[in-house]
Amino acid sequence: MANEFNDDGNWKEEKSSDDGEFARMFAESEKKGQARYQPGDKVEGEILIIGKDNVFVSLGAKEGIIHKLDLADAEGKITCKVGDKLKLFVTQVRAGEIHVSPNPTSKNLANDLEDAFDMELSVEGKVAEVCNGGFRVQLKGKLAFCPISQMDNKRIEQPELYLGQRYEFKITKFEEGGRNIVVSRRKILDEEREVSLGAFTEERKPGDIVAGRVTKLEKFGAFIEIAPGLDGLAHVSELAWSRVGDPSEVLRVGQDVTAKILKIEPQEGGRLRISLSIKQAGAEPWDNFPVNLEPGRMVEGRVTNCAKFGAFVEIAPGLEGLIPLSEMSYSKRVMRSDELVKPGETVSVMIKEVDREKRRISLSLKDAGTDPWSLVAHKFPVGTIVKGKVERREAYGLFIKLDDGVTGLLPKSKAVEKPEFPFDKLRINDEVVVQVAELRTAERRISLQPPGETDAGDWKAYSEKQDAAAGGSFGTLGDKLKAAMEKKKK
Repeated sequence: MANEFNDDGNWKEEKSSDDGEFARMFAESEKKGQARYQPGDKVEGEILIIGKDNVFVSLGAKEGIIHKLDLADAEGKITCKVGDKLKLFVTQVRAGEIHVSPNPTSKNLANDLEDAFDMELSVEGKVAEVCNGGFRVQLKGKLAFCPISQMDNKRIEQPELYLGQRYEFKITKFEEGGRNIVVSRRKILDEEREVSLGAFTEERKPGDIVAGRVTKLEKFGAFIEIAPGLDGLAHVSELAWSRVGDPSEVLRVGQDVTAKILKIEPQEGGRLRISLSIKQAGAEPWDNFPVNLEPGRMVEGRVTNCAKFGAFVEIAPGLEGLIPLSEMSYSKRVMRSDELVKPGETVSVMIKEVDREKRRISLSLKDAGTDPWSLVAHKFPVGTIVKGKVERREAYGLFIKLDDGVTGLLPKSKAVEKPEFPFDKLRINDEVVVQVAELRTAERRISLQPPGETDAGDWKAYSEKQDAAAGGSFGTLGDKLKAAMEKKKK
């Protein structure tokens, strides 16, 4: 400090430049010592003490307090030690105490989300709930709204399927310090789709085999994502070599599949229509035809379709055979295949013929059971008198059922030879006594005639009599009547 006289002759004092610098530095030091912290501030702290419940850290001129649980790992252990430096956030300032945490506050989260909004960055979020018009999405501890039209780039019919899922979102609106946030997942999907479209058209062509994932099932087929944001359609007829009634029979949403590209057709708006086939991505069943499927073999199969001319039965994956109406039953005249079998039913069939060139398999349902004609020669030898039931009437004669699966023909020309025989009076389901005139088992034909050895009274009485032995065969009854006639002759 320099001393000199003033105009009054008294001493005058002046501060040197060194004294002024000292005063400025002291003031700044004092200001720093009284630094004020606000919730949300980012600070760095060095661990001083690890106590029972709290951890104390140095923030420079001040000390901060961390709740011990904030530093614990999944097993509840504290992995840090004295001297470690931590990135922290001020959570509370109260009564001179500064509480800090490694977890960001809502203010920090809001700042991060605002930065993401400004820079058009994607943010991961979790779909928390379905609400009116869309979804509530959790973003870094904040709740945002996603309109239903912005959750996906396709129509959403089951919003609940998105609950609990994590996706990337773009923030489209950020207002009121983070209290009003609107997000869109569709923007990201559309961007990915644009990139995928360009790469796909350059790298892929019809005939290529690609990997994909089932994203949606419809009655007409399955949508399969084969590139990010890019779906193709596999028609229901291309899902499996077997006949498929509904895609849900063979696929589920989320299932990984391999498919063959059938067509790539450009559409308006730069879109692509991609036709896929899952079945053609694998081997064709006829190229690996099982050696055990040979004519005469008895197999089980699933009825896949009932048509007017017969029923289709799948006897191996992708291999179907046809049961014609003529091969449905020995015991009844079948007019429609669904009279005996129904789609989805498992049946036993016999393989009648395999034509590999035409890729056709002929099956028989009736030959898979007991053939009633195998006992015809024994039960109905020529001359046997039996009781049957009128099954059908034609102009040329009557078809008379003699047993399950065994029907004979009584020609009208034979009936008119016996005027007493009530040919014109007989109706469907009427019972009548007839005699076996001719038997041709190889052709499965029986020719009948009115009983020739009895008089009118005998056979009329017999036809009116109830069958006391209803459980017996017609052959047994015929034998008894024949024996009675022989006794009468004697």
